Amino acid sequence: MNQVIDLNGSPGRDVATPAPFFIRGRVEGGEARHKSRDLGVDFVTPKLELDALITPRTEPGPLFDVKLDEILDFLAATGEAMKRDRNGYLREAVERIAVTNVLPRAVIDSQVQMAADYLNNAMLREYAEQNLGDARLLDEWVPRVDSTGRRSFTRAFPPRLLHVLPGNSPVVSVQSIALGAMVKAVNLFKMGSSDPFMAVAMLRAMLDVDPNHPVPRSMSAVYWRGGDEAVERAILRPQYFDKIVAWGGGDAINNVIKYLMPGLQLVSFDPKTSISLIGREAFESDAVLDDVATRAAQDVGMLNQEACVCSRVIFIEGERAQVDGFCQRLQRKLVERNAVSGQAPPLPRELIEEVETYRSMDEDFGVWGVGDGSGLVVRSDEPVDFHPINKTANVVPVTSLKDALKYVNVATQTVGVYPPARQVELRDGLASGGAQRVVRLGDAGGQSIGAPHDAMYIMHRFVHWIVHEDGFASE
Repeated sequence: MNQVIDLNGSPGRDVATPAPFFIRGRVEGGEARHKSRDLGVDFVTPKLELDALITPRTEPGPLFDVKLDEILDFLAATGEAMKRDRNGYLREAVERIAVTNVLPRAVIDSQVQMAADYLNNAMLREYAEQNLGDARLLDEWVPRVDSTGRRSFTRAFPPRLLHVLPGNSPVVSVQSIALGAMVKAVNLFKMGSSDPFMAVAMLRAMLDVDPNHPVPRSMSAVYWRGGDEAVERAILRPQYFDKIVAWGGGDAINNVIKYLMPGLQLVSFDPKTSISLIGREAFESDAVLDDVATRAAQDVGMLNQEACVCSRVIFIEGERAQVDGFCQRLQRKLVERNAVSGQAPPLPRELIEEVETYRSMDEDFGVWGVGDGSGLVVRSDEPVDFHPINKTANVVPVTSLKDALKYVNVATQTVGVYPPARQVELRDGLASGGAQRVVRLGDAGGQSIGAPHDAMYIMHRFVHWIVHEDGFASE
């Protein structure tokens, strides 16, 4: 029997969690019952009305002629409204996400606060400038005369986007809504079953700022079960959308791919893993080693290792005794981080059994901790076959950090490096292998404003680039 919350957010039995829709500036409730992916908790949505989700191409989007400055002002005002949360939309969303999602309540709270802080006028403008080179491209036809004298005008034209949101990071919903507004898109957000709440909570906060503003009228956020062909074959068409912006695991991305066709493109934030590279400089002193272990634990343990940015495999230069000492210290640091991030769920039973088998193989493996979600470290001569999750770190000794480059591929997202001075010697090899981001160890969760994500400038990929060529300037 499910333990869920009622409409007021208090515990109840056999009461499915309400998950309203937001359609073009209107909030809708209903009685269609669904089950969350991670915890199997029931939630209730409105009946899906497909016609309401489509803006015909003959009808300009609400934001097409709105200036970026006005959009940024509105987003900043929304961020302030989220912080005040006068109507309790965010508090309610946190309660409900905590029911359907594996993330601990403290992590969800932190994500929601981070989301509100993200809606900063100056930061969002900097993001647009970095992504596009010239934010004027969003508002006007920017002229250029090339070296031959040919004159042209270019604009980053508003697209029609269908966003498949992830369920493992509430802040991504807010970032996606903000970027969708900044490119002036017509936006449809498909929420995940692990979090069918955050996107609507933010959009409802927009209504507190101005219920008639074109930003919320350009947005719809709904849920349907991924892979429901009756829905997806009806709306995933180029006459309705230019691009599908998809976050998720392999199954989710593969499901979207089958609908691609000329005129309907994919912007994919597909499954990634992240790693750490630690040089022998970590063993310079006990104090240095303690600091390195703290930084490594931070990269492994944030968001309880649910996000792609979390480190899973740590390659380290050192002798066996040194590496084992690091492993012991790392496991202790992971356990200490529970006070910040909360304890993760236990590992699946089959994975625990595999780890226990490693524990008995002293010559080839070392194991520190248990698979209860508090922090586990497995040392092996090569990366393990399983996917480290729930605060599990796989530590692999190497003679040289360059020996780890053979394990880097296009699915390697973030690489944390210690000491920082060695980033330069490694970054070309990491890029050649397919890695997309190099940071200092312990800084995997940070991000430079407007920097590429998953090897792309997101806003650059979102917009519809169009050029008007007008002969020679001398004519």
